Amino acid sequence: MARVWDVPVQDSTRVRDARVAVEHAARLTEFDEARTASAALVATELATNLLKHGRGGRLLIEVVPEPEAADGGEPARLVQIAAIDHGPGIPDVAAALGDGFTTTSSLGAGLGTCRRVADSFALHSTPGRGTVALARIGAGARAAVPAVCGLRAGGISLPFGGAEYSGDAWAWVRDGDRVTLLLADGLGHGRQAAHASTAAVEALRRSAHLPPAEALGRLDTALRGTRGAAVAVAQVDTGTGTFRFAGLGNAGAWLWEGDAWHCLLSRPGIVGVHRPRTLREDVRAWGSDRVLLLHSDGLPSRTRPTSAPDLLTADPAVLAAVTLRDSGSAARPARDDTTVAVLAPVPREGR
Repeated sequence: MARVWDVPVQDSTRVRDARVAVEHAARLTEFDEARTASAALVATELATNLLKHGRGGRLLIEVVPEPEAADGGEPARLVQIAAIDHGPGIPDVAAALGDGFTTTSSLGAGLGTCRRVADSFALHSTPGRGTVALARIGAGARAAVPAVCGLRAGGISLPFGGAEYSGDAWAWVRDGDRVTLLLADGLGHGRQAAHASTAAVEALRRSAHLPPAEALGRLDTALRGTRGAAVAVAQVDTGTGTFRFAGLGNAGAWLWEGDAWHCLLSRPGIVGVHRPRTLREDVRAWGSDRVLLLHSDGLPSRTRPTSAPDLLTADPAVLAAVTLRDSGSAARPARDDTTVAVLAPVPREGR
C-alpha cells in the first residue's frame, strides 16, 4: 500500500518529525546507516528551509518505484522527499543552490547541501507563488531521475486528512518497447481504498504486454472483492511512436500535444465493480514534445496543468508537485487523497 508521510512544517518542532518520518521510510527501503543518515540530513535541511522561508509549508515523504519489468522481479525503490510551499519564492535559484547561501525572505541555506547529498535533486520556484524542492535517495549507487526507453516518470501523493496511507497509487511498467503508466484511485480513502489501488498496481505487472483497454479488463477481474477504483492507463510504444489511453471512472488525464493541453476522456464506471462491456482507446502519435499527466479526483476537475516551458521539461515529479501545489492552498485543503503522475520524454541536450 502507498505509505506517505505528510509533515506540515509550521514550527521548529516539525523539523524533528520530518527527520523521524524519513528514517521510517529509509527502513522500509532497507537503507544502510549511511544512506539513512543522508536521507535524514536532506529532510532536516528542507524542513528547516521551509521555516526560514517565513511561511512554512509541508514535506511529503514516500517510497517511489523505479520502472518495473513485466518479467517479474522487485523494482528498486527510492525515498522521495518533496518540500512544497506557497511562499514568496526564490528570485535567484542558481544562487540559492550554492552552499552557504541564505536570506531572511526566501529558501536558501542548505539547498546546496541537499543537491550534493541526494542522488537526484530539483528545485522550481516562482516569485509570488511558491517553491518546490524535490530530492530522491536510493539504497545503493547514485540514482538519477528514473528513466527507461527514453521516457521518465514521476509522481506525488497527498493522503486525505494526514492519513498514513493514500487510497491512490501510481506505477509504471516496461514490456519491450512498451511503457505503461497507471494511476488508480481506490473508492473512498484509507486502508480499504489503498487495498484496491494496490491490487491495480499488482495486476498491471501481469498486464503490461496488453494495450490499455485490455489491461483494464484484467484489472477489473483482479479488483473484484475490493471497493473498486477509478483507473487511468496510458501506454507509449517507443518502437512505433504510438500513444494509447483508456480510463474508467473519474481519474483525470491530460496530454501536452501541439503546444496545448488536451483532456483525455475516461468512461463512466468503477474497475472491479462496474465495467462497460466495451472500452474505446484514444490512439495518437507520440513524439519528443509530448507530456502526459494523470491525476486522481482530489485535484479539482477545473485544474489545467501549467504550460510553463521549464516545467514541461523538468523532472516529472516536480511538474506533479507544482500541479498539486497550485490546485489548492492552506485555506482550501484537499478534499480527498490526491495523486499526480507524469510521463515525459528524457529531454534532448540543449532542450
